[in-house]
Amino acid sequence: MAALLCFCALISAVCCAPLIETQPEQVHVSYPGEISLFMIDSCQSKQRQTVVVFIPIIFWLSVVEYGLWGGKLFSHTAEGDASVFIDGGPENRTMYVHRVTLTDLTPAASYVYHCGSDAGWSDIFYFTSLNESVSFSPRFALFGDMGNENPQSLSRLQKETQMGMYDVILHIGDFAYDMHEDNGRIGDEFMRQIQSIAAYTPYMTCPGNHEWAYNFSHYRSRFSMPGHTENLWYSWNIGPAHIISFSTEVYFYLEYGLDLLFRQYDWLQADLQEANRPENRAQRPWIITMGHRPMYCSNDDGDDCTHFQSYVRLGRNDTKPIAPGLEDLFYQYGVDLELWAHEHTYERLWPVYDYKVFNGSSEEPYVNPKAPVHIITGSAGCREKHDGFIPKPRDWSAFRSTDYGYTRMRLINGTHLYLEQVSDDQVALACVCVSVCLFVCVCVSE
Repeated sequence: MAALLCFCALISAVCCAPLIETQPEQVHVSYPGEISLFMIDSCQSKQRQTVVVFIPIIFWLSVVEYGLWGGKLFSHTAEGDASVFIDGGPENRTMYVHRVTLTDLTPAASYVYHCGSDAGWSDIFYFTSLNESVSFSPRFALFGDMGNENPQSLSRLQKETQMGMYDVILHIGDFAYDMHEDNGRIGDEFMRQIQSIAAYTPYMTCPGNHEWAYNFSHYRSRFSMPGHTENLWYSWNIGPAHIISFSTEVYFYLEYGLDLLFRQYDWLQADLQEANRPENRAQRPWIITMGHRPMYCSNDDGDDCTHFQSYVRLGRNDTKPIAPGLEDLFYQYGVDLELWAHEHTYERLWPVYDYKVFNGSSEEPYVNPKAPVHIITGSAGCREKHDGFIPKPRDWSAFRSTDYGYTRMRLINGTHLYLEQVSDDQVALACVCVSVCLFVCVCVSE
């Protein structure tokens, strides 16, 4: 059995007036984490008027109509609920966020859907429900730091997603630059921009530093990730992998609560313990993490990852109690691959722990490596342009690029994982490989 969650926001106008000219938008889908579920994530609707007030939900019914691809169109209907989101800017713009869960989907089947009500319907989209098999070989696009301005990689991602090249999108923090700006209108525009990706393929996220405003309220309200932590940290399973998303920002925005840092750490430890139970690790040998600010980088700036005493890597000793870092935890529990963004570049590391390289061998560094492999992929494009690198790379740095681009990943099976970096500035693709066993890399040109 599978399920789908549709999340629709409604910006309304005149109090007690019937809703008119409403058109659902900003649709996106996501997985819920449980193997028996699949979710649609977001539709938003708006009024053209600028005065924003609360209108009772009775004026707007959250509905998703859907059916199997090639079958009777919209043969099934699911209704959802709504919540109110008020932007923290001076206008206090009010939006209604609608979520709908679809159940009893056939695993790995293609569906057509739209969402809305008699007041207005979205465009027609399609998705594929979750393949529950551990032998499933899912394909990912992953990136961070994509803005409303200069979203360099967006057009290629739009085309490739609608061609069916990906089963999942991972956006590793920093959205829109910034979702809260112009009283949330930049967030609206960005969510409209990514609808051409996120309405077709599950769009899985983690928070970045650009989501800081109003205690990350836009991020927490606009997305619907698994678990019950308002999208800040969660885990889910797909194919042979257990994927963990977490917030690096709990180490930096202590004004929002030091307890978040410790709660997340305790949750991570418990989640990794469960993932490492012999029966679970046998089914899903890959453990992959995604968080925004990296532990290591060789960029020419003053970010946390350029410091040996990185907060994310080693924790903070200026808190009471002392806040633990994540490198030892991930190393202890055998995390295979750590995905990061934040730096507006691409960097692949050798297997590394405590600043030391632990290659599998000199000839095959990524075959049975003795430490996690780190990938930094934050060059999808934003108004802050590129970052630079220090002239001489560190010993643990294997490959660096300042080109705009994003990363493709395929979980081939329980022992083979393939990555390649797409340069949006050049035609060729830079081939990247990580594995616990033997990898065959094939570079692709377009």
